[in-house]
Amino acid sequence: MRLNKFISDTGVCSRRQADKWIEEGRVTCNGLPAVLGTRVSDGDEVRVDGELVGAKKAPIYLALNKPVGITCTSEAHVDGNIIDLVGHEERIFPIGRLDKDSEGLILLTNDGDIVNEILRAENNHEKEYIVTVDRPITDLSLSMLAGGVRIMGEMTKPCTVTRVNRNSFRIVLTQGLNRQIRRMCSALGYQVRRLQRIRIINIHLGTLGLGTWRSLTPGELDGLLPSLSRRQAGRA
Repeated sequence: MRLNKFISDTGVCSRRQADKWIEEGRVTCNGLPAVLGTRVSDGDEVRVDGELVGAKKAPIYLALNKPVGITCTSEAHVDGNIIDLVGHEERIFPIGRLDKDSEGLILLTNDGDIVNEILRAENNHEKEYIVTVDRPITDLSLSMLAGGVRIMGEMTKPCTVTRVNRNSFRIVLTQGLNRQIRRMCSALGYQVRRLQRIRIINIHLGTLGLGTWRSLTPGELDGLLPSLSRRQAGRA
């Protein structure tokens, strides 16, 4: 098994984060510095920052209503990090990001495989947001947002946009460019006052209180990804 998968399977972090730690020299295998592509077998001793990485943990899948001001990182030295907010007894990490100045639904897990599958751009997973801007938004602007806006030198993918009220709209994205919604609005002369994510694929924020979290239900897990559903069935 590749070292990055071994580390992610234990619930310490995602494979991507494991690769970063390996590159930074924070990982050893049998007492020697690890390198990208290192393979491990049963009985090998793997440590991160000198701490022994143990056996694979039972899978954890959480939904959190993230408040504004919380940073989506598992790095403990960052004040206001999402892991401290959740306070889970097991080591978990966020799936993707939600800007510090945004709020709403974000998923957390100790399953590195599911992180990679959800973040893979070609999967075209839907993410839904409610956006409030600084002034009344026109029907023309809503149409332009839906058709695609040029930001950072490229056109955004067409998306679904519907009006909520004079200053707010609902938008469903299938891509995740850096600060995409804020940049799209800025390109049309609007400033975002509030940005709330209310859905990721089949997982809805619903009535989950701000700053609180819950475990995903079996039905939500079945609908999240076919591959996840198969793995859940295999453990039954």
